[in-house]
Formats: sequence, structure tokens, C-alpha cells
Amino acid sequence: MAKARQSHPPPERREQATHRVHLPGFLSDDVEIGLGDVVKRTTSYLGIKPCGGCEQRATALNRWMVFTKGRSR
Repeated sequence: MAKARQSHPPPERREQATHRVHLPGFLSDDVEIGLGDVVKRTTSYLGIKPCGGCEQRATALNRWMVFTKGRSR
């Protein structure tokens, strides 16, 4: 039996919800920080120099996951 394929819009046209992860005690006040910013700060701290695609990666990761102190909105 073959399954019928469902047509999906191309990835650039799909809207995905941002995942929110709660980290009480690790973030101050109502600050939100994206996963891309966390990776950028970590690699910078370790002395890794950014490349041309780093900003695009950070933007994509920020859209995908955000760390918050409080409850999800």
C-alpha cells in the first residue's frame, strides 16, 4: 500500500511557532534571549571568529527557540 503524499508549502513560506523555554533564575527580569544569540555569545567567548553565515544561522535559531524567565505568552 502506498501512502498518498500531502503537499506542503516550501520551507521559506511555512510559518512555525517559536518554542519558548523557561529558565527561571538564569535570566534577569523579562529578558528574552534567542538560541542564536546564546550560540553567538558562547562561540565568541571561546574565541571562535564568526563566518559569513553566522548571522543567518543566529537569526534562524532565534526564530526557532527563545529562552524566557517567566511563563509563556
